Amino acid sequence: MSKIALIAKLTAAEGKADELEQALGALIDASDSESGLEVYSAHRADDDPSTFYFFELYTDQAALDVHGKAEPMLGAMKALGGLLGGRPEVTRLTPVVAKGLSL
Repeated sequence: MSKIALIAKLTAAEGKADELEQALGALIDASDSESGLEVYSAHRADDDPSTFYFFELYTDQAALDVHGKAEPMLGAMKALGGLLGGRPEVTRLTPVVAKGLSL
């Protein structure tokens, strides 16, 4: 069974980019409770400091299905609500080759 990758684009609400960055740190910390989540990393766009990207790698569909359902993650995700300028844009991918990741 193939691993599952996601790229998620998040845009901060006006004047909330630094607060969003801090909240993303809490989201990363909360991800520790998700055993099937192998990579969960946040990145800020160089050309637009109000835009952030997540790279996520899951062991399988079951791991993706439980993502965000544990109490620590639910709380951290809820904190993002007032900091976002819109809904996240999520793209699902099938990893085919990588350096530094076991696929």
